[in-house]
Amino acid sequence: MQSLVSTLAACAAAVFVSSAFAQDACKHRGELDTPYCDEDGDLLADLPKDPKRRKDPETLFFTNSPLEDPAVFKKLMEPFVEHLAKCTARKVRFYDVYSSAAAIEAMRSGRMHLGTMSSGDTAFAVNVAGAIPVGIRGDAGGPQGYQLWVIVRSASPFQKLSDLKGKRVAHTTPSSNSGNLAPRSLFPAEGLVPDKDYKVLFSGKHENSVSGVAAGDFDAAPIANDILVRMAERGLVRMTDFRIIWKSRNFPPGGLSMAHDLAPALQQKIRECSYAFRYTPEMVKGFQGADRWLPIDYKKDWEVVRQVARDSGQSFTATAFEQEKARAGAAGKK
Repeated sequence: MQSLVSTLAACAAAVFVSSAFAQDACKHRGELDTPYCDEDGDLLADLPKDPKRRKDPETLFFTNSPLEDPAVFKKLMEPFVEHLAKCTARKVRFYDVYSSAAAIEAMRSGRMHLGTMSSGDTAFAVNVAGAIPVGIRGDAGGPQGYQLWVIVRSASPFQKLSDLKGKRVAHTTPSSNSGNLAPRSLFPAEGLVPDKDYKVLFSGKHENSVSGVAAGDFDAAPIANDILVRMAERGLVRMTDFRIIWKSRNFPPGGLSMAHDLAPALQQKIRECSYAFRYTPEMVKGFQGADRWLPIDYKKDWEVVRQVARDSGQSFTATAFEQEKARAGAAGKK
């Protein structure tokens, strides 16, 4: 028995030393989770130094973080996925997920190699799952932007943010920039403090928030304006059903990201294939005029998103991600 205890103690010590050594081997990590390292200071996970940890799969799994109806968004992205398969000479298969947290978890666990995510989800995916942003929607004039709009029913009496005190206001998900983080950062200056002046009700996604306001389930909701426009174009709602009582500055739209541990040649090929693709007419319409993927400088282009999170008292760390998942889960059960 004493021998067994000694052996277990030795093993535990070895694991501790190994873990400590692995962490010490990383000279700089920043806000990245423990498995990742950022020694070049670009805020992104570095390629694994050990070639054996670099992946070169024959099949690439692609997913869309569900900002709205997953089936609709999936169909919209099909031409790009087909192009990617042909251009990379790999099989590309959809990996269906039904929440933004599931998409991030899929990349963290290695079940997802590529995908599109919202602005806030991209920042979480970078720190928690080692995601590398590849492209941002835009056109020949540059990157596309979107705004946070606060919508109420057109027949409601609400005219400004402070009118929403004590009302039923829907946020989307904890990790959403326009649906949660930006409101927490920007609303207080307008006389409205989330979780103080009103109880935050998580709807799960922008589509639910829009539909909930239209149906009278919520008095108001902060949403991404491009999603409202797409819903109106599909005939799900009418723009005349709503009054927009507040608009934010522009934010970077959701981006295309890939796993940090893909082989360098494959990463480069994915970049080349993505930038060479031109959106189909249906995609151009669905993305309000954007017709291509443009390169991303995450450190620069996502600074406004990171600043909004800091202003709202949030962070994009692994601990914050777990807390937000639990918070959203608890809200969903009520």
